[in-house]
Order: sequence, then C-alpha cells, then structure tokens
Amino acid sequence: MERAEKREFVTELNEVFKASGSVVVARYAGVTVAQMNDFRSKMRAAGGTVKVAKNRLAKIALQGTESEGITDLFKGQTLIAYSTDPITAPKVVMDFVKGNDKIVVLGGAMGTTTLDAEGVKSLATLPSLDELRAKLLGMIQTPATRIAGVVQAPAAQLARVFAAYAKKDEAA
Repeated sequence: MERAEKREFVTELNEVFKASGSVVVARYAGVTVAQMNDFRSKMRAAGGTVKVAKNRLAKIALQGTESEGITDLFKGQTLIAYSTDPITAPKVVMDFVKGNDKIVVLGGAMGTTTLDAEGVKSLATLPSLDELRAKLLGMIQTPATRIAGVVQAPAAQLARVFAAYAKKDEAA
C-alpha cells in the first residue's frame, strides 16, 4: 500500500468507527478464503460489513472515535465486523463462530462502551431492532383484538339463545 492509499484507508475506517452502531474485533488465523467469503456474504446479507485491516492502520483510525477503547484488541491477525444496527454484527459473528472454531471473538465496542468477548456474546442474544418492533406492534394489537372479542361475545351468546329457543319451538 502506498502512503496515499493508507491515508485514504485510515480516513475511511475512521468514518466507519464513528458511524457504526457496533464493532466486533475477532482473530481469524487459519480461516480459508472460501470460509471468509461465506462470512462476508452472510454479514452483507444481514446489513453489516467485514474488513481485514492492518492493526497499525486500525489503531490510527480509532483515534478520536468513541470506540477508541478497543485499540489494545488489535494484535495478530484480526478482522473487524461492523454494522449500523448495534445487534447485527455481533449476531452474525456469533452465528458464524458456532460453525467455525478458527474465528475467535476478542471483543468489540458499542458506542463508548468497550465489550469483551462475553459482552459481544450477550449482545448477540438480544433481539434485533426489527424483532423488537414486531413484538411492540403485537403488544399494541393484542388489546384491540381482545376488545373486539369482548364486544362480539354478547351478540354471539344472544344468537345462541335465540337458536336454542327456535330449536325448542320446532321440537314442540
């Protein structure tokens, strides 16, 4: 990489660290190219990105961002996974780690909060923003359906009483 390319990469990575909801740092020693491509495609499909960056450049890019506390994680062969949704990147990384023991989660950051490997794992278990919206919508709709059921119940009971009297009159 030439000096201009490095400068551009650091600027781009700095913007990524500022804009992302969460960043996960993992070690990827021993991962094949096919596995890495599969990982990248899964992350892209979920709305995140995976990048392999030189540790020195990543440390420079972290300066002046909220995620500056994860600088010490960049040792050895590391990759970064990030997304604007705070749950997406940790969830995809942890799902991929289950099937591939070569990727080891070192930690990450969510805003100003620095996370260790367990913190990333617990963040991955939280429901995504879309799942929370669906649950909230379901909770809002439930009382409305109950009210409709209660309002309809007396009319249905009245109809059954009339039907029972009609059958009684026919039998007599």
